[in-house]
This record gives sequence, C-alpha cells and structure tokens, in this order.
Amino acid sequence: MLDVKIYNSPVKPTWCPGCGDYGILNAVKAALAQLEILPHEVAIFTGIGCGSKLPDYMTVTAFTTIHGRPIPVATGAKLANPKMHILVVAGDGDTYGIGANHFIQALRRNPDITLIVENNMVYGLTKGQYAPTSQKGMVTSTTPEGAIEVALNPLAMAITGGATFVARGFSGDPKHLAWLIAEAIKHKGFSLVDVLQPCVVYNKVQTYDFYRERVYKLEEEGWDPADRKAAWEKAHEWGDRIPIGIFYRVEGEPTYEDQVPALREGALTTQPVGLDPQAFEALLNEFA
Repeated sequence: MLDVKIYNSPVKPTWCPGCGDYGILNAVKAALAQLEILPHEVAIFTGIGCGSKLPDYMTVTAFTTIHGRPIPVATGAKLANPKMHILVVAGDGDTYGIGANHFIQALRRNPDITLIVENNMVYGLTKGQYAPTSQKGMVTSTTPEGAIEVALNPLAMAITGGATFVARGFSGDPKHLAWLIAEAIKHKGFSLVDVLQPCVVYNKVQTYDFYRERVYKLEEEGWDPADRKAAWEKAHEWGDRIPIGIFYRVEGEPTYEDQVPALREGALTTQPVGLDPQAFEALLNEFA
C-alpha cells in the first residue's frame, strides 16, 4: 500500500469547515493508495461546483471542464489512453442536472471510468438553490415555499440505464467510502459511486446526524449485488433506513473502448500518427 501523502498538494482547501467534501477527498486518496496507483497513473476530471475543486488539493493529473461536461471529456481521455485510471468527480447538479444527458449516455456506453458524485442535494457553490436530488418540499433560496418537483433517483436511473457498477457511500464514513471507491476503480466498466455529502451551510435537513441515524451497510446484511431487479427496488429505499454500499455489480460486459475499431491496434497514444512530419506540421498550422 502506498503512503497517501504522495497525493498531497501544497494548495490548501477552501471548503467550508465541516464540508462533506473533506471526507470524499480523504477517501479518494485512500482508495488510490490501497490500489497502489501512482499519481501519474490517474487522471481526475471535474466540472463546476464546490467539490470540483477536489483535484486542486491532490497531486494527480487533472482537468477542469465546463459545467456538466466532465463525463464526455473523461470518456475521450479513456479512449485516447485506456491504460490510464480515469475518475470523474462532480456534484449532483453537474451530473444529474445540466450534465444529465451525458450521464445517461455513459450508462449505456459502459466506458471504463469511475464517476464519484458529491450529492449534497443543493447547489452549494451558488448559494443554496434546490438541486435535481433535493427532496420534494425542501425549502431553499429559490423554493421558499418548498420544492414542488420530485427528486431524481440516480441509483435507480443508473441501474435502468445499463451501469455495470452502482454504489452509494456516505462522506461521514470515509473508510467505508474509500473501500467503495477502490472497488469501483477495480471494476472494468462504468462505475457510479453516489456519495451522500452533507452541505453544512445550505442543507439543514440532510445533515451528518440525519444520515448517521439512518444509514446501514448492505454488505453487513448479506446483500447480493448481482440481482439487478432487487438492486433497482433497493435503490428506492429512503426514509428511516438508508442503504449504502454496492447495490449492483455485473462483470464481463464489454467496455466502450473495447469495442471501438480504431483501438484494435492499441491505444491512440501508442499508435503512429500516420502522416509524414511535414504533412502533420501543415495540419497543425491549419488549426493554429
């Protein structure tokens, strides 16, 4: 196991004290250390939001995209270099709101990337508006009389859409979350880890105490993650008991990059350009 310190960054986090993103940051580092993945062997793609600052506080390859677009950019990176471990870290608004279509397409394509969603059920960076995962009736800066929309269920959506690994964690239990993230990274195919991440400033309902009184671990109750129908039904459990753990996992499904004809000769990063140097230089100049 590697020392987690190799992922440390000199940049100091600017998250609010008590933010659930600290737990996610620690869990990501711990998962990479457990799997002995060196900093240059992983690339993290983010969008816009509080949690999208996460790779700023790590020593890894990282790329910040525009709002809602980290999944397609990450998919492109995986196609270019399938040997890289590709992670997407984004918020619930980034993923299930403006980026929802990209999320859906990734489910059916099954690229070998790991999506970690910081689900705080509110738009924290932009001062507390309600989010796609906000519970109906939630009072926010934009819904003073309570949200009238039904909350999106990302786990049920992922299972229905074709994801081959679907899990939920809790940022208040970073050790368990690190295990989930490590399992997701090891899985060959599209992996979703939806993280219940309290926003201590704008969400006064789904707090640390709220979750600690309710969450329970599926693996401690003999759960079988191979049963897709049961997993879809379990994804709807929300109330006095909230399950966390691996809801669904199926191995052996072909990944997106496995099926792309252009990659039959190997990763694009290892293939010859196919143009003589002068022609390639002219091509570059055309788009300069």
